[in-house]
Amino acid sequence: MTENPDVFVQPTVFIDADHESIRGLVAELGVMEEPPRIRAARLFGYVRDRIRYNPFAPMLEQRDYVASEILARGSGYCVQKAVVLAALCRCAQIPCRICFADIVNHIVPGDLARLMGTNLFTYHGYASLLLEGRWLKATPAFDLGMCEKHGILPVEFDGTSDAVFHPVNRAGEKHIEYVRELGCRADVPFDDIVEAFARVYGKANPELLASWKAGKKVRTDSP
Repeated sequence: MTENPDVFVQPTVFIDADHESIRGLVAELGVMEEPPRIRAARLFGYVRDRIRYNPFAPMLEQRDYVASEILARGSGYCVQKAVVLAALCRCAQIPCRICFADIVNHIVPGDLARLMGTNLFTYHGYASLLLEGRWLKATPAFDLGMCEKHGILPVEFDGTSDAVFHPVNRAGEKHIEYVRELGCRADVPFDDIVEAFARVYGKANPELLASWKAGKKVRTDSP
């Protein structure tokens, strides 16, 4: 993957930073008057809390990963929220790429773990922003309302350091563990994600894949 920053401010098939809805939101938020660090923090805050986290958002069709489509829907899972953040950042002239990791959720609800057949979340997605010469991780997945409801420590991003999931929850229980980094991309590696989902989850529960394709929630007490 090239590290030329210019690549990471360009619109792509999925990160459609030049779409009128993306440009309109950046203008509405008035972030271009702010220094890049503050600009990035404000965009992160918008995506974290205004795009609701939904682990059962449709995610097996290409259109499900287009930033403007996710913005219009108002909800998405981790990769989709990272895509929206990347589009907003690129529109605001902040280089941004999409990165992936395998993570383990040690307190995933039992019924969701049963549906998935594992507590491993493959291709967890987050954004990586170039600010003051450093690539910083920014994970806008869990909105503040969800965090308050489920006792999760919210991820905060101020544009000066990495912002990733906390290893413990509010009760001090082991929560998120990063087990493998999968690299960063200029655009969404759609085929890789779908293949990984089918390989990791499909054999255990085809119903889960069907729900992700349709965007319907399977019976579960998960957030």
